[in-house]
Amino acid sequence: MNIRNYIPLTIVLILMIIGIFLRTYEFEGFTTYLSDQGRDAIIVKNIATFQHWPAIGAPSSVGQVYLGPFYYYLIAPFLPLFMFNPVGLSYASLFYSIVGMALVYYVIRKDHGIIMALTTLFLMTFSVTLISFARFSWNPNLLPYFGFFTLYFFSKWLKEKNLISSLMFGSVFGLAIQLHYLAVFLGVPILLMYLLDLYGSKNKLKQLVGLVPALGGFLLCISPLILFDIRHNFINAKQLSKLITDGGLSSGQPYIARLTDTIIGLANHGLQIVANPSIVVGVVGILLIIVLWYAYRFKSQFILLHVLSVLTYMVGFAYLGNPRFAHYYGQIYISLFIIIAYVITMQKQAVVRYVGLAFMAILFLWFNIPRYHFFVQTPNHQISHAKTVAMELKKHIGDKPYNIATWPVDMGEDMYIYFLEIGNMGPADRTKLEITDQLFVLCSEEPCEVTDSPSWNISMFGPAHIVDKWEIENIQIYKLEHNTPDSL
Repeated sequence: MNIRNYIPLTIVLILMIIGIFLRTYEFEGFTTYLSDQGRDAIIVKNIATFQHWPAIGAPSSVGQVYLGPFYYYLIAPFLPLFMFNPVGLSYASLFYSIVGMALVYYVIRKDHGIIMALTTLFLMTFSVTLISFARFSWNPNLLPYFGFFTLYFFSKWLKEKNLISSLMFGSVFGLAIQLHYLAVFLGVPILLMYLLDLYGSKNKLKQLVGLVPALGGFLLCISPLILFDIRHNFINAKQLSKLITDGGLSSGQPYIARLTDTIIGLANHGLQIVANPSIVVGVVGILLIIVLWYAYRFKSQFILLHVLSVLTYMVGFAYLGNPRFAHYYGQIYISLFIIIAYVITMQKQAVVRYVGLAFMAILFLWFNIPRYHFFVQTPNHQISHAKTVAMELKKHIGDKPYNIATWPVDMGEDMYIYFLEIGNMGPADRTKLEITDQLFVLCSEEPCEVTDSPSWNISMFGPAHIVDKWEIENIQIYKLEHNTPDSL
Protein backbone atom coordinates (compact mmCIF):
# COMPACT_ATOMS: atom_id res chain seq x y z
CA MET A 1 0.00 0.00 0.00
CA ASN A 2 1.43 3.35 -1.11
CA ILE A 3 0.48 6.08 1.35
CA ARG A 4 1.13 8.73 -1.30
CA ASN A 5 -2.02 7.59 -3.11
CA TYR A 6 -4.11 8.66 -0.12
CA ILE A 7 -2.63 12.16 0.24
CA PRO A 8 -4.94 13.82 -2.37
CA LEU A 9 -8.01 12.16 -0.84
CA THR A 10 -6.94 13.33 2.62
CA ILE A 11 -6.52 16.92 1.38
CA VAL A 12 -9.92 16.82 -0.31
CA LEU A 13 -11.60 15.58 2.88
CA ILE A 14 -9.85 18.25 4.96
CA LEU A 15 -10.88 21.01 2.56
CA MET A 16 -14.47 19.79 2.42
CA ILE A 17 -14.67 19.57 6.23
CA ILE A 18 -13.25 23.10 6.55
CA GLY A 19 -15.62 24.31 3.84
CA ILE A 20 -18.61 22.81 5.64
CA PHE A 21 -17.46 24.28 8.97
CA LEU A 22 -17.05 27.78 7.51
CA ARG A 23 -20.51 27.54 5.99
CA THR A 24 -22.28 26.18 9.10
CA TYR A 25 -20.61 27.96 12.03
CA GLU A 26 -23.35 29.96 13.83
CA PHE A 27 -25.49 29.15 10.78
CA GLU A 28 -28.96 29.96 12.09
CA GLY A 29 -27.75 33.02 13.99
CA PHE A 30 -26.31 34.69 10.90
CA THR A 31 -28.58 33.42 8.13
CA THR A 32 -30.23 36.27 6.24
CA TYR A 33 -34.00 36.38 6.62
CA LEU A 34 -35.39 39.60 5.21
CA SER A 35 -38.37 40.43 3.02
CA ASP A 36 -37.06 38.52 -0.04
CA GLN A 37 -36.54 35.39 2.03
CA GLY A 38 -39.95 35.80 3.67
CA ARG A 39 -41.61 36.15 0.25
CA ASP A 40 -39.86 33.00 -0.95
CA ALA A 41 -40.82 31.12 2.21
CA ILE A 42 -44.50 31.96 1.68
CA ILE A 43 -44.38 30.79 -1.94
CA VAL A 44 -42.45 27.62 -1.11
CA LYS A 45 -44.87 26.85 1.76
CA ASN A 46 -47.72 26.96 -0.74
CA ILE A 47 -45.80 24.61 -3.04
CA ALA A 48 -44.95 22.18 -0.22
CA THR A 49 -48.55 22.11 1.01
CA PHE A 50 -49.94 21.74 -2.55
CA GLN A 51 -51.87 25.01 -2.30
CA HIS A 52 -50.31 26.70 -5.31
CA TRP A 53 -47.68 25.73 -7.85
CA PRO A 54 -46.38 28.94 -9.43
CA ALA A 55 -45.32 29.14 -13.07
CA ILE A 56 -43.16 32.20 -12.45
CA GLY A 57 -40.41 33.09 -10.03
CA ALA A 58 -39.23 36.16 -8.16
CA PRO A 59 -38.99 39.60 -9.79
CA SER A 60 -35.43 40.40 -10.74
CA SER A 61 -33.63 43.50 -9.52
CA VAL A 62 -33.98 44.93 -13.02
CA GLY A 63 -37.42 46.51 -13.22
CA GLN A 64 -40.26 44.03 -12.86
CA VAL A 65 -38.80 41.36 -15.13
CA TYR A 66 -39.65 38.00 -13.57
CA LEU A 67 -37.39 34.99 -13.24
CA GLY A 68 -38.52 31.40 -13.71
CA PRO A 69 -39.84 29.25 -10.82
CA PHE A 70 -37.02 26.66 -10.88
CA TYR A 71 -35.40 27.89 -7.67
CA TYR A 72 -38.64 27.59 -5.71
CA TYR A 73 -39.10 23.94 -6.66
CA LEU A 74 -35.41 23.19 -6.07
CA ILE A 75 -35.56 24.33 -2.44
CA ALA A 76 -39.17 23.32 -1.68
CA PRO A 77 -38.40 19.87 -0.14
CA PHE A 78 -36.29 21.47 2.58
CA LEU A 79 -39.12 23.49 4.14
CA PRO A 80 -41.24 20.53 5.34
CA LEU A 81 -38.00 18.68 6.12
CA PHE A 82 -37.26 21.39 8.71
CA MET A 83 -40.86 21.47 10.01
CA PHE A 84 -41.62 24.68 8.06
CA ASN A 85 -38.90 26.62 9.83
CA PRO A 86 -37.64 29.00 7.09
CA VAL A 87 -34.07 28.16 8.05
CA GLY A 88 -34.67 25.02 6.00
CA LEU A 89 -34.45 27.12 2.84
CA SER A 90 -31.01 28.34 3.93
CA TYR A 91 -29.98 24.73 4.50
CA ALA A 92 -31.10 24.04 0.94
CA SER A 93 -28.65 26.65 -0.31
CA LEU A 94 -25.97 25.15 1.92
CA PHE A 95 -26.63 21.62 0.67
CA TYR A 96 -26.55 22.50 -3.02
CA SER A 97 -23.43 24.62 -2.53
CA ILE A 98 -21.52 21.78 -0.89
CA VAL A 99 -22.66 19.33 -3.57
CA GLY A 100 -21.66 21.90 -6.20
CA MET A 101 -18.16 22.24 -4.75
CA ALA A 102 -17.69 18.47 -4.72
CA LEU A 103 -18.90 18.09 -8.32
CA VAL A 104 -16.70 20.93 -9.58
CA TYR A 105 -13.69 19.26 -7.95
CA TYR A 106 -14.65 15.88 -9.42
CA VAL A 107 -14.97 16.98 -13.03
CA ILE A 108 -11.85 19.17 -12.96
CA ARG A 109 -9.79 16.34 -11.50
CA LYS A 110 -11.18 13.91 -14.06
CA ASP A 111 -10.31 16.12 -17.03
CA HIS A 112 -7.47 18.37 -15.85
CA GLY A 113 -5.60 16.66 -13.04
CA ILE A 114 -5.42 16.57 -9.27
CA ILE A 115 -3.35 19.72 -8.68
CA MET A 116 -5.64 22.00 -10.65
CA ALA A 117 -8.70 20.42 -9.03
CA LEU A 118 -7.30 20.80 -5.51
CA THR A 119 -6.31 24.42 -6.17
CA THR A 120 -9.80 25.26 -7.42
CA LEU A 121 -11.36 23.47 -4.44
CA PHE A 122 -9.09 25.40 -2.07
CA LEU A 123 -10.24 28.73 -3.54
CA MET A 124 -13.89 27.70 -3.37
CA THR A 125 -13.47 26.47 0.21
CA PHE A 126 -12.10 29.73 1.61
CA SER A 127 -13.86 32.25 -0.65
CA VAL A 128 -15.77 34.72 1.53
CA THR A 129 -18.31 35.30 -1.23
CA LEU A 130 -19.09 31.63 -1.86
CA ILE A 131 -19.26 31.04 1.90
CA SER A 132 -21.74 33.90 2.19
CA PHE A 133 -23.84 32.55 -0.69
CA ALA A 134 -24.09 29.16 1.02
CA ARG A 135 -25.33 30.63 4.30
CA PHE A 136 -28.73 31.94 3.19
CA SER A 137 -31.42 31.32 0.61
CA TRP A 138 -31.59 33.50 -2.50
CA ASN A 139 -31.93 32.56 -6.16
CA PRO A 140 -28.56 34.05 -7.36
CA ASN A 141 -26.60 32.15 -4.70
CA LEU A 142 -26.42 28.92 -6.69
CA LEU A 143 -25.49 30.57 -9.97
CA PRO A 144 -21.70 29.98 -9.55
CA TYR A 145 -22.26 26.23 -9.86
CA PHE A 146 -24.90 26.33 -12.60
CA GLY A 147 -22.73 28.80 -14.52
CA PHE A 148 -19.74 26.48 -14.25
CA PHE A 149 -21.65 23.40 -15.39
CA THR A 150 -23.15 25.29 -18.32
CA LEU A 151 -19.61 25.92 -19.57
CA TYR A 152 -18.45 22.44 -18.56
CA PHE A 153 -21.10 20.56 -20.52
CA PHE A 154 -20.63 22.85 -23.52
CA SER A 155 -16.86 22.23 -23.54
CA LYS A 156 -17.57 18.51 -23.14
CA TRP A 157 -19.87 18.66 -26.16
CA LEU A 158 -17.22 20.51 -28.18
CA LYS A 159 -14.82 17.69 -27.41
CA GLU A 160 -17.09 14.65 -27.72
CA LYS A 161 -20.06 15.84 -29.83
CA ASN A 162 -22.47 13.48 -28.06
CA LEU A 163 -26.18 13.88 -27.43
CA ILE A 164 -26.02 13.76 -23.62
CA SER A 165 -23.49 16.60 -23.36
CA SER A 166 -25.52 18.71 -25.77
CA LEU A 167 -28.76 18.10 -23.86
CA MET A 168 -27.13 18.77 -20.49
CA PHE A 169 -25.50 21.97 -21.70
CA GLY A 170 -28.78 23.43 -22.97
CA SER A 171 -30.75 22.32 -19.91
CA VAL A 172 -28.30 23.67 -17.33
CA PHE A 173 -28.02 26.93 -19.28
CA GLY A 174 -31.81 27.32 -19.14
CA LEU A 175 -31.83 26.64 -15.40
CA ALA A 176 -28.99 29.13 -14.85
CA ILE A 177 -31.03 31.86 -16.55
CA GLN A 178 -33.89 31.08 -14.17
CA LEU A 179 -31.54 31.81 -11.26
CA HIS A 180 -30.58 35.22 -12.66
CA TYR A 181 -30.98 36.90 -16.02
CA LEU A 182 -27.33 37.96 -16.10
CA ALA A 183 -26.60 34.30 -16.90
CA VAL A 184 -27.53 35.17 -20.51
CA PHE A 185 -23.99 36.54 -20.78
CA LEU A 186 -22.81 32.91 -20.72
CA GLY A 187 -24.16 32.71 -24.24
CA VAL A 188 -21.48 35.07 -25.56
CA PRO A 189 -18.38 32.90 -24.95
CA ILE A 190 -20.41 29.85 -25.92
CA LEU A 191 -21.35 31.42 -29.25
CA LEU A 192 -17.77 32.55 -29.92
CA MET A 193 -16.36 29.09 -29.21
CA TYR A 194 -19.09 27.43 -31.25
CA LEU A 195 -18.44 29.63 -34.27
CA LEU A 196 -14.71 29.00 -33.98
CA ASP A 197 -15.30 25.25 -33.82
CA LEU A 198 -17.81 25.41 -36.67
CA TYR A 199 -15.30 27.31 -38.83
CA GLY A 200 -12.72 24.54 -38.40
CA SER A 201 -15.20 21.69 -38.81
CA LYS A 202 -15.24 19.57 -41.94
CA ASN A 203 -18.86 18.50 -41.41
CA LYS A 204 -20.69 21.73 -40.66
CA LEU A 205 -24.15 20.21 -41.03
CA LYS A 206 -23.39 17.64 -38.34
CA GLN A 207 -22.06 20.44 -36.16
CA LEU A 208 -25.30 22.38 -36.54
CA VAL A 209 -27.49 19.34 -35.92
CA GLY A 210 -25.47 18.56 -32.80
CA LEU A 211 -26.93 21.61 -31.06
CA VAL A 212 -30.55 20.52 -31.55
CA PRO A 213 -30.66 18.56 -28.24
CA ALA A 214 -29.14 21.61 -26.49
CA LEU A 215 -31.80 23.87 -27.97
CA GLY A 216 -34.51 21.42 -26.94
CA GLY A 217 -33.20 21.18 -23.36
CA PHE A 218 -32.87 24.95 -23.16
CA LEU A 219 -36.42 25.63 -24.39
CA LEU A 220 -37.83 22.97 -22.09
CA CYS A 221 -36.14 24.48 -19.03
CA ILE A 222 -37.21 28.05 -19.79
CA SER A 223 -40.68 26.98 -20.95
CA PRO A 224 -42.31 28.31 -17.73
CA LEU A 225 -41.07 31.78 -18.66
CA ILE A 226 -42.28 31.41 -22.24
CA LEU A 227 -45.71 30.14 -21.19
CA PHE A 228 -46.04 32.87 -18.57
CA ASP A 229 -45.34 35.55 -21.17
CA ILE A 230 -47.79 34.04 -23.64
CA ARG A 231 -50.53 33.89 -21.00
CA HIS A 232 -49.84 37.43 -19.74
CA ASN A 233 -49.57 39.38 -22.98
CA PHE A 234 -45.74 39.15 -23.06
CA ILE A 235 -45.34 41.23 -19.92
CA ASN A 236 -41.72 40.15 -19.36
CA ALA A 237 -40.65 40.78 -22.94
CA LYS A 238 -42.35 44.18 -23.00
CA GLN A 239 -40.85 45.26 -19.68
CA LEU A 240 -37.36 44.20 -20.74
CA SER A 241 -37.76 45.94 -24.10
CA LYS A 242 -38.91 49.09 -22.33
CA LEU A 243 -35.91 49.02 -20.01
CA ILE A 244 -33.54 48.71 -22.97
CA THR A 245 -35.15 51.35 -25.18
CA ASP A 246 -35.62 53.83 -22.30
CA GLY A 247 -32.01 53.43 -21.18
CA GLY A 248 -33.08 51.92 -17.86
CA LEU A 249 -30.16 49.49 -17.89
CA SER A 250 -27.46 52.14 -18.25
CA SER A 251 -26.04 54.43 -15.59
CA GLY A 252 -25.01 57.24 -17.94
CA GLN A 253 -21.37 57.01 -16.83
CA PRO A 254 -18.58 56.83 -19.42
CA TYR A 255 -18.06 53.24 -20.53
CA ILE A 256 -14.39 53.13 -19.44
CA ALA A 257 -15.37 54.18 -15.93
CA ARG A 258 -17.99 51.42 -15.73
CA LEU A 259 -15.55 48.85 -17.11
CA THR A 260 -12.99 49.86 -14.50
CA ASP A 261 -15.62 49.59 -11.76
CA THR A 262 -16.61 46.16 -13.08
CA ILE A 263 -13.04 44.84 -12.95
CA ILE A 264 -12.50 46.29 -9.48
CA GLY A 265 -15.78 44.70 -8.35
CA LEU A 266 -14.62 41.30 -9.57
CA ALA A 267 -11.32 41.64 -7.67
CA ASN A 268 -13.12 42.85 -4.54
CA HIS A 269 -15.83 40.18 -4.47
CA GLY A 270 -13.94 37.31 -6.09
CA LEU A 271 -10.59 37.68 -4.36
CA GLN A 272 -11.34 40.23 -1.59
CA ILE A 273 -8.52 42.41 -2.93
CA VAL A 274 -8.87 46.11 -2.23
CA ALA A 275 -6.05 48.12 -3.78
CA ASN A 276 -5.28 51.00 -6.09
CA PRO A 277 -7.70 50.74 -9.06
CA SER A 278 -4.87 50.97 -11.61
CA ILE A 279 -3.02 48.10 -9.91
CA VAL A 280 -6.17 45.95 -9.75
CA VAL A 281 -7.01 46.51 -13.41
CA GLY A 282 -3.40 45.87 -14.42
CA VAL A 283 -3.11 42.64 -12.44
CA VAL A 284 -6.42 41.26 -13.73
CA GLY A 285 -5.50 42.24 -17.30
CA ILE A 286 -2.06 40.60 -17.11
CA LEU A 287 -3.56 37.45 -15.57
CA LEU A 288 -6.09 37.08 -18.38
CA ILE A 289 -3.47 37.73 -21.08
CA ILE A 290 -1.17 35.07 -19.61
CA VAL A 291 -3.98 32.52 -19.47
CA LEU A 292 -5.09 33.33 -23.01
CA TRP A 293 -1.56 32.66 -24.19
CA TYR A 294 -1.39 29.36 -22.28
CA ALA A 295 -4.81 28.28 -23.56
CA TYR A 296 -3.78 29.03 -27.15
CA ARG A 297 -0.39 27.35 -26.78
CA PHE A 298 -1.76 24.15 -25.23
CA LYS A 299 -5.00 24.22 -27.27
CA SER A 300 -7.23 24.00 -24.19
CA GLN A 301 -10.81 24.78 -25.21
CA PHE A 302 -11.95 24.40 -21.60
CA ILE A 303 -9.62 27.12 -20.29
CA LEU A 304 -10.20 29.36 -23.30
CA LEU A 305 -13.93 29.12 -22.67
CA HIS A 306 -13.51 30.26 -19.05
CA VAL A 307 -11.21 33.14 -20.01
CA LEU A 308 -13.70 34.28 -22.64
CA SER A 309 -16.48 33.97 -20.09
CA VAL A 310 -14.73 36.35 -17.69
CA LEU A 311 -13.69 38.76 -20.44
CA THR A 312 -17.05 38.94 -22.23
CA TYR A 313 -18.93 39.22 -18.95
CA MET A 314 -16.88 42.20 -17.80
CA VAL A 315 -17.18 43.88 -21.20
CA GLY A 316 -20.94 43.23 -21.33
CA PHE A 317 -21.74 43.99 -17.69
CA ALA A 318 -19.87 47.29 -17.99
CA TYR A 319 -22.68 48.50 -20.28
CA LEU A 320 -25.18 48.10 -17.43
CA GLY A 321 -25.75 50.63 -14.71
CA ASN A 322 -26.36 48.07 -11.92
CA PRO A 323 -24.38 48.48 -8.70
CA ARG A 324 -21.40 46.15 -8.59
CA PHE A 325 -22.84 43.85 -5.90
CA ALA A 326 -21.33 40.43 -5.23
CA HIS A 327 -24.24 38.39 -6.62
CA TYR A 328 -23.96 40.06 -10.03
CA TYR A 329 -20.65 38.25 -10.62
CA GLY A 330 -21.96 34.83 -9.62
CA GLN A 331 -21.47 33.03 -12.92
CA ILE A 332 -17.76 33.89 -13.26
CA TYR A 333 -16.38 33.27 -9.75
CA ILE A 334 -15.44 29.66 -10.42
CA SER A 335 -14.09 30.62 -13.86
CA LEU A 336 -11.81 33.12 -12.10
CA PHE A 337 -10.63 30.43 -9.66
CA ILE A 338 -9.98 28.00 -12.52
CA ILE A 339 -7.93 30.65 -14.34
CA ILE A 340 -5.76 31.23 -11.25
CA ALA A 341 -5.34 27.48 -10.70
CA TYR A 342 -4.43 26.95 -14.35
CA VAL A 343 -1.72 29.65 -14.40
CA ILE A 344 0.02 28.11 -11.39
CA THR A 345 -0.35 24.44 -12.24
CA MET A 346 0.89 24.90 -15.82
CA GLN A 347 4.36 25.89 -14.63
CA LYS A 348 6.76 23.18 -15.76
CA GLN A 349 9.27 23.49 -12.93
CA ALA A 350 8.00 21.83 -9.77
CA VAL A 351 9.70 24.39 -7.52
CA VAL A 352 8.04 27.30 -9.30
CA ARG A 353 4.70 25.50 -9.28
CA TYR A 354 4.65 24.65 -5.58
CA VAL A 355 6.08 27.99 -4.46
CA GLY A 356 3.41 29.67 -6.57
CA LEU A 357 0.72 27.52 -4.96
CA ALA A 358 1.97 28.32 -1.46
CA PHE A 359 2.19 32.05 -2.19
CA MET A 360 -1.28 32.08 -3.72
CA ALA A 361 -2.76 30.16 -0.77
CA ILE A 362 -1.22 32.48 1.83
CA LEU A 363 -2.28 35.61 -0.07
CA PHE A 364 -5.83 34.33 -0.60
CA LEU A 365 -6.23 33.44 3.08
CA TRP A 366 -4.71 36.78 4.09
CA PHE A 367 -7.41 38.68 2.20
CA ASN A 368 -10.35 36.39 3.00
CA ILE A 369 -10.02 35.27 6.63
CA PRO A 370 -10.42 38.79 8.14
CA ARG A 371 -13.82 38.98 6.43
CA TYR A 372 -15.28 35.92 8.13
CA HIS A 373 -17.70 38.10 10.08
CA PHE A 374 -19.40 35.15 11.76
CA PHE A 375 -16.30 34.60 13.92
CA VAL A 376 -16.19 38.11 15.39
CA GLN A 377 -19.68 39.61 15.18
CA THR A 378 -22.73 38.90 17.31
CA PRO A 379 -25.42 36.82 15.57
CA ASN A 380 -28.48 38.84 14.58
CA HIS A 381 -30.95 35.92 14.68
CA GLN A 382 -33.19 37.38 11.99
CA ILE A 383 -35.47 34.35 11.84
CA SER A 384 -36.16 34.28 15.58
CA HIS A 385 -36.62 38.07 15.50
CA ALA A 386 -39.26 37.80 12.77
CA LYS A 387 -41.03 34.99 14.62
CA THR A 388 -41.03 36.90 17.92
CA VAL A 389 -42.50 40.01 16.29
CA ALA A 390 -45.13 37.94 14.44
CA MET A 391 -46.18 36.09 17.61
CA GLU A 392 -46.54 39.39 19.46
CA LEU A 393 -48.59 40.77 16.58
CA LYS A 394 -50.91 37.76 16.75
CA LYS A 395 -51.98 38.75 20.24
CA HIS A 396 -53.33 42.08 18.97
CA ILE A 397 -54.92 40.96 15.70
CA GLY A 398 -57.74 38.98 17.21
CA ASP A 399 -60.03 37.10 14.86
CA LYS A 400 -60.62 40.05 12.52
CA PRO A 401 -59.16 40.55 9.02
CA TYR A 402 -56.34 43.08 8.91
CA ASN A 403 -53.91 44.96 6.70
CA ILE A 404 -50.21 45.21 7.35
CA ALA A 405 -47.48 47.59 6.18
CA THR A 406 -43.99 48.70 7.17
CA TRP A 407 -42.06 51.92 7.51
CA PRO A 408 -39.72 52.58 5.82
CA VAL A 409 -41.22 50.88 2.77
CA ASP A 410 -38.06 48.98 1.82
CA MET A 411 -38.08 47.26 5.21
CA GLY A 412 -40.68 44.82 3.84
CA GLU A 413 -43.09 42.70 5.86
CA ASP A 414 -43.00 39.25 4.24
CA MET A 415 -40.58 37.84 6.82
CA TYR A 416 -43.25 38.49 9.49
CA ILE A 417 -46.20 37.51 7.31
CA TYR A 418 -44.73 34.03 6.79
CA PHE A 419 -45.07 33.21 10.49
CA LEU A 420 -48.57 34.67 10.54
CA GLU A 421 -49.57 32.60 7.51
CA ILE A 422 -48.38 29.29 8.92
CA GLY A 423 -50.68 30.05 11.83
CA ASN A 424 -53.57 30.69 9.39
CA MET A 425 -53.56 34.39 10.24
CA GLY A 426 -52.37 35.92 6.99
CA PRO A 427 -53.32 39.52 6.16
CA ALA A 428 -55.72 40.80 3.50
CA ASP A 429 -54.40 40.65 -0.05
CA ARG A 430 -52.94 44.05 -0.86
CA THR A 431 -52.62 43.24 -4.56
CA LYS A 432 -56.42 42.88 -4.70
CA LEU A 433 -56.85 46.15 -2.79
CA GLU A 434 -58.61 44.39 0.06
CA ILE A 435 -59.20 46.94 2.84
CA THR A 436 -60.16 45.82 6.34
CA ASP A 437 -61.06 47.68 9.53
CA GLN A 438 -57.59 47.58 11.07
CA LEU A 439 -54.05 48.24 9.88
CA PHE A 440 -50.82 47.31 11.64
CA VAL A 441 -47.73 49.32 10.73
CA LEU A 442 -44.34 47.95 11.73
CA CYS A 443 -41.75 50.70 12.01
CA SER A 444 -37.98 50.23 12.29
CA GLU A 445 -36.88 53.82 11.69
CA GLU A 446 -37.79 57.13 13.28
CA PRO A 447 -39.77 59.23 12.57
CA CYS A 448 -42.50 56.68 11.93
CA GLU A 449 -44.75 58.21 9.27
CA VAL A 450 -47.84 56.13 9.86
CA THR A 451 -50.55 58.78 9.31
CA ASP A 452 -50.59 60.99 6.23
CA SER A 453 -47.83 58.71 5.06
CA PRO A 454 -46.08 59.02 1.66
CA SER A 455 -46.13 55.21 1.52
CA TRP A 456 -48.86 53.83 -0.74
CA ASN A 457 -48.89 50.62 1.32
CA ILE A 458 -50.03 52.68 4.32
CA SER A 459 -52.10 55.41 2.65
CA MET A 460 -54.17 52.87 0.68
CA PHE A 461 -55.87 52.02 3.99
CA GLY A 462 -57.50 55.46 3.86
CA PRO A 463 -57.87 58.21 6.50
CA ALA A 464 -57.03 56.62 9.85
CA HIS A 465 -55.91 57.31 13.40
CA ILE A 466 -53.67 55.46 15.85
CA VAL A 467 -55.55 53.43 18.45
CA ASP A 468 -52.64 51.52 19.98
CA LYS A 469 -48.85 51.44 19.95
CA TRP A 470 -46.22 49.13 21.45
CA GLU A 471 -42.64 47.96 20.89
CA ILE A 472 -41.10 44.52 20.46
CA GLU A 473 -37.56 43.64 19.36
CA ASN A 474 -36.81 47.31 18.51
CA ILE A 475 -39.85 47.40 16.21
CA GLN A 476 -42.52 50.00 16.89
CA ILE A 477 -45.96 48.60 16.06
CA TYR A 478 -48.92 50.90 15.44
CA LYS A 479 -52.52 49.79 15.21
CA LEU A 480 -54.67 52.08 13.04
CA GLU A 481 -58.40 52.20 12.46
CA HIS A 482 -60.46 54.24 10.02
CA ASN A 483 -61.50 57.73 11.02
CA THR A 484 -65.11 58.09 12.18
CA PRO A 485 -67.05 61.14 13.38
CA ASP A 486 -66.41 59.98 16.96
CA SER A 487 -62.65 59.62 16.42
CA LEU A 488 -62.14 63.11 14.95
